[in-house]
Amino acid sequence: MIFTLMLLFQMNCAMEHRGDAVMGFSHEATTQAFKLSDDGGAIEVVANDPKDSKSIEAIRAHLREIAKAFAKGDFAKPKAIHEELPDGAAEMRELRAAIKYDFAETGRGGRVRITTNDPKALDAVHRFLKFQIREHHTEHR
Repeated sequence: MIFTLMLLFQMNCAMEHRGDAVMGFSHEATTQAFKLSDDGGAIEVVANDPKDSKSIEAIRAHLREIAKAFAKGDFAKPKAIHEELPDGAAEMRELRAAIKYDFAETGRGGRVRITTNDPKALDAVHRFLKFQIREHHTEHR
């Protein structure tokens, strides 16, 4: 049991290290949230310190980038972070014309709102966000 817990901890640390490199900001200086909604969901990231302008700008740059990339069906960044294509991403790529990605700045970071009217795309978006929640050990609200 202890060995299993140690292995899981090491795997999570490795993912967080890859995430910091790919996203361009520290997971320790920021808070991520993955939210589900009736029409899709959202990816939100904020700097823990409202005066941390470096993290705030890095968050906004990353979220702008992934909104554009996801709209093109490019999920290379989450694949690099998790070392596997997240659940739902393949379907999101196929159904990209039915999914809208909107980036918006927030006070301490940003948000990518993901919306769709297509039931298959909605299922894929929800599976993608649930994968993120599970992998990053966050709660959806």
